[in-house]
Amino acid sequence: MGYVVSKDALEGDAHFYLDCTACHKGDSSKAAKDGAHTGLVRRPSDDPVGSCGQCHEETAKTYTLSLHYTAAGMKHGVSPRFDAPGERIFEEKVFQQSCRSCHASCGDCHVKSPVISGVDSGLLDGHRFVKKAEDKTCALCHGGRVWPEFTGDYGGTPDVHYRKGMTCSDCHEGKQFHGDGVAYEGRKQVADKPSCAGCHDLSKLGKASTKETHATHADGVSCSACHTASAYRQCSSCHLGGGASASPAIVLGHSPRTPGQLTTLRLIPTGRATFAPAGLEMKNYDSLPNYWDTVPHNIAKRTDRTRDCDTCHQEGLYYLETERLPAGGSTKNLELVP
Repeated sequence: MGYVVSKDALEGDAHFYLDCTACHKGDSSKAAKDGAHTGLVRRPSDDPVGSCGQCHEETAKTYTLSLHYTAAGMKHGVSPRFDAPGERIFEEKVFQQSCRSCHASCGDCHVKSPVISGVDSGLLDGHRFVKKAEDKTCALCHGGRVWPEFTGDYGGTPDVHYRKGMTCSDCHEGKQFHGDGVAYEGRKQVADKPSCAGCHDLSKLGKASTKETHATHADGVSCSACHTASAYRQCSSCHLGGGASASPAIVLGHSPRTPGQLTTLRLIPTGRATFAPAGLEMKNYDSLPNYWDTVPHNIAKRTDRTRDCDTCHQEGLYYLETERLPAGGSTKNLELVP
């Protein structure tokens, strides 16, 4: 039998001043496994306040309202497509049964890698509590798009920040992971989130031509529209049922959230019949587009758009075109075509 709690861990991790039952419950008076495991709690931090909150009271309290814990972004990202009865069906038969299962507990980031699609990579460091291990935690939940784009594993250009040794927590601070006490409906509502200008002071850019270019495009073009290095994942059939596939592309179009801005778009093809197996009809399907503004995590200082104005202004090389819109998609997509 192997033991995941070593003498080193017991002596070097402050969490082990508590005994196992402080978090996992069970009966420590029993020597045999069956008796000792009576009432065992396998994932204590599924209840952050009742477990981690015993010591980390404020952090646990705000975490229960965070998007990582509530998965509210998944819910509110699609809910406008439903009428009131449809929202109730979605809540009961889809969100709670599927989307909500993706919420992260404290332990998923600090003790054990989350289980994704049946893949369980186990404890992060022999049951030691770790501050961060992005390649084993963030990468598993956000491994469909963000992490492989960031590292270049998807086949594109690795993000310049990754190449310089930065990882997720260099931009996304603890407060963003743990929440700030506000129950947001989605990540776009969060006021205190990373921004390019938070580190890159545009007033201190070198050449006069560079300053002029940024000033000219400041209100009408997002940073990612020019600085996305290479094609990123477009979710071709992920929300259509019957398996998922994706294709690489850079897509530029009008932002559905920031009127008048040209930005990078990502296809999220929720089809008209996506929730039909749950008996759910999206009566307001055309109220939302199938493309959403996105910030691909494969940023570079110089791209074909920063080197040559004609890429956008003459060729319109990556612009979303009407003929490229998904068949049977939302009529709202037409508003995004430049």
